[in-house]
Order: sequence, then C-alpha cells, then structure tokens
Amino acid sequence: MSDGDYDYLIKFLALGDSGVGKTSFLYQYTDGKFNSKFITTVGIDFREKRLVYRPNSPDGVSCRGQRIHLQLWDTAGQERFRSLTTAFFRDAMGFLLLFDLTSEQSFLNVRNWMSQLQTHAYCESPDVVLCGNKSDLERQRVVQEGDAKQLAGKYGAPYFETSAANGANVGPAVESLLGLLMKRMERCVDGPHACTPDGPVETLPQPAGRCGC
Repeated sequence: MSDGDYDYLIKFLALGDSGVGKTSFLYQYTDGKFNSKFITTVGIDFREKRLVYRPNSPDGVSCRGQRIHLQLWDTAGQERFRSLTTAFFRDAMGFLLLFDLTSEQSFLNVRNWMSQLQTHAYCESPDVVLCGNKSDLERQRVVQEGDAKQLAGKYGAPYFETSAANGANVGPAVESLLGLLMKRMERCVDGPHACTPDGPVETLPQPAGRCGC
C-alpha cells in the first residue's frame, strides 16, 4: 500500500510503567526484531504498520479485507512525563496496557493506569488489551497468570502473556485490540453494515464523546 492508500487510520497507545517493555513490544510487532539496547522513551514516539483486517460475517464467511494504517504510539512511563502522555489519551482509539511479569509493582500500577484511562480517554470504558510482558523470563516471574486474568476480567479486557524478546503473543494482542475497535466503530455507523461483500468500504468515524457507541 502506498501513502494514503488505506481505508482506516487507526491510532493505538501503549501504556505502562517505565521498563515494562513497551518500546521493544512495538518494535517486535512492526519489525519482527528485538533490540535489547533500547533506551528509555522520552515523551512520545511512534511506529507504523500497514495490514489488512478481514472481519468474519455472521455466517462465518470472511468479508472483504479492510486496509489499515496503524499508528502505534509509545509513551514514557515515568511520572514526570505523565501530563504529556495523558494529553494523547483522547486521540488514541485503543490502548495496549503493559506490565512486567517479573515486577509486582508494575502489575499493581495497572489499576492506576486504568483509572487515568477512565478519566482522560475518549470514553469511560475505552478498548483496552492487558499484556503481561516478558513471559520468556519464566524463572523470574512474580505475577501469576490467574491473578492477571482476574484483574483483566474486572475491567472487561482481554489478557495476553507476551514476550517482546521472542514475539510470543505480540501480534495476537494487537490484533485483538484492532478487532475490538472495529466492532465498536461498526456499532457506531448508521445504515448498512460496514462489511459488505461487493460494495465500497466506508471510512468509519473515530470514537468520540462519552461512549455513545
């Protein structure tokens, strides 16, 4: 796809404490590589990826592919950048909330991040996928899968245990968030269902207001 040759521009924001692996996670997703020498993100950075999203119709038949341009925003986790990162919350259409499976504090802070999302995001219940990152460091794990799933369930968020180092579940986590967002936008559209076998693909609106859809 060339520049401008896409149906949807989607903006996702990666959140979480400093050091949980947000930059490495996004780099693994967009480039399929792991760089152990990344330095701490200062402020905001972003990566991009093009893909084709193929929703399934109610009868299980795959619909026409929708061309997606993903902008994946990478935020600084340090408190001193918090006012800057929260300024981007309303522009984001979905959120990847990461914690470190080897850091109990980063897991405990998930509640704080969710509270900020509920205050500053485009609505009180935005689309969020929770990721327990660094699943490759099993011997250093301190957060149990059951506890993480319970917390994710409290917020109605899908949960994935991911590894930016070996790529485990990185793609599925982002694709899960994209699926949630596309379903939300389809519900917001008046008239025919966005997934039509032969008709043109409509550009769907960005989520807005206080969760009207």
